[in-house]
Amino acid sequence: MSESGHSQPGMYGQGRRRRRRRGERDGPPGQNLSGPSRDREYQPRERRDGSEDPPGPLIQKTPIILAKPPSERAKPSQNAPVSGAPLLEKPIMLMKARDDGGKPGTPPEAAAQSSGPGPSKVEREGQRPTQPVYQIQNRGMGASASGNAVDPMVGQSKLLHPEKMKHSIKLVDDQMNWCDSAMEYLRDQTDMLVVGVIGLQGTGKSTIMSLLSANTPEEDQRSYVFRPQSQEIKERGGNQSTGIDFFITQERVIFLDTQPILSPFILDHVINNDRKLPPEYNLPHTYVEMQSLQIAAFLFTVCHVVIVVQDWFTDINLYRFLQTAEMLKPSTPSASHDSTGSSGSDDGAEYYPHIVFLQNKSRREDFCPRNVKNMHTVVDKLMAYSHLKYKGTLSMLDCNIFPGLAQEYLDTEVNVFLLPAQENDGEDNLNKTGAGTYPLFSLLPGYRGHPTFSTMVSKLRSQILAMPRCQLSHTILTEKNWFHYAARIWDGVKKSSALSEYSRLLC
Repeated sequence: MSESGHSQPGMYGQGRRRRRRRGERDGPPGQNLSGPSRDREYQPRERRDGSEDPPGPLIQKTPIILAKPPSERAKPSQNAPVSGAPLLEKPIMLMKARDDGGKPGTPPEAAAQSSGPGPSKVEREGQRPTQPVYQIQNRGMGASASGNAVDPMVGQSKLLHPEKMKHSIKLVDDQMNWCDSAMEYLRDQTDMLVVGVIGLQGTGKSTIMSLLSANTPEEDQRSYVFRPQSQEIKERGGNQSTGIDFFITQERVIFLDTQPILSPFILDHVINNDRKLPPEYNLPHTYVEMQSLQIAAFLFTVCHVVIVVQDWFTDINLYRFLQTAEMLKPSTPSASHDSTGSSGSDDGAEYYPHIVFLQNKSRREDFCPRNVKNMHTVVDKLMAYSHLKYKGTLSMLDCNIFPGLAQEYLDTEVNVFLLPAQENDGEDNLNKTGAGTYPLFSLLPGYRGHPTFSTMVSKLRSQILAMPRCQLSHTILTEKNWFHYAARIWDGVKKSSALSEYSRLLC
């Protein structure tokens, strides 16, 4: 810019220094270069069009180029990053020429895609997935987990609805071998509940687990997720379930149905089929009892809630079996190995499940408040020295089963729940005074002494699912981690030296 404020062509060219030299030699001081004498003395335009260079040495200043020419900058670079590729940690920042930002012929996309491997701001903002992507965890993300960018397909696959199971699958087969087929239904999330069941043969374990998980009493029992005993099997005195069956609901609740403990049908099968016993078991009944103890000790280690089903009150041998299984339970892995004994402050490192005593096929007399109180007293005395959490987490009084009964009626309320016998469809229990005659209140249902079977199942399900989810190990486990943890526990239970020693005592 000159003193008059007008821009001059060739201001930064070679003629600038020559013009100043001529002005100092020929023109008077203080002469304005923009006056009429300028055309007579200075002819830089003819020289720029192809005229010869002026004689004499000239001092040339090397220009500093901060950006590529517009012709090359408009073309997309071959090294431009592809959409979705991982971003560089340190992008190269280049300055953009001032004249390019105001050119009407240059689109904003072309101006933004400047040369250099670094991505532009327009690319980051303009190429977003159509749906939001939530990165739940870095596990299983593959190569996309190492970079800053998340693959939309991988992120959306983690948000897919989990596959719904239609029937149970084997977790442990009839040969007491671990199965890996349940792994495909598990997810990397920690909000889960594991419920197991044990009981004698024919008490209704599979039916109760099906009603708690995915079925209703009105459905056909042949469509239950855990198949109950058929009429043919009942006539033969057999059992339907073998090993341990696995089922997980959409609410991420894992149900484990087991074969009956101390089953006479399994003992008869081992004896009559000349099944080869393991070398550590000499007698068939010892082998059957050790199988039952292995299953019970396994459930005490990997379950939040264990349901003990019985159809009559009560078998003293069942409580002895539970105490033996608790004694043979594997120790919970702990972060601290400074153990001072089996009692005292070290008890906090061991994790025990909540245990629920379910009285199935209860009669009307069992729902009498006096009999209910006696049941609670007996169970409390039998389990007084147990570390299992058998009280304080389930209450029949909170379910409004006994309206008008105060909470203080039961001195020590344990986890006991009564379930009546399942009613047949279309059964009418109306009171009749005689043939062809009905009482005044014939439209009202007969007196049962307890709510309906469907109502009791619904209340039981609410109580089970609302139980505290205690920690199973010293670390928080996801569903997949729980599966690997359960596999190690099952392998350890089968090879347990305590079980081997106890089997030698039985022999």
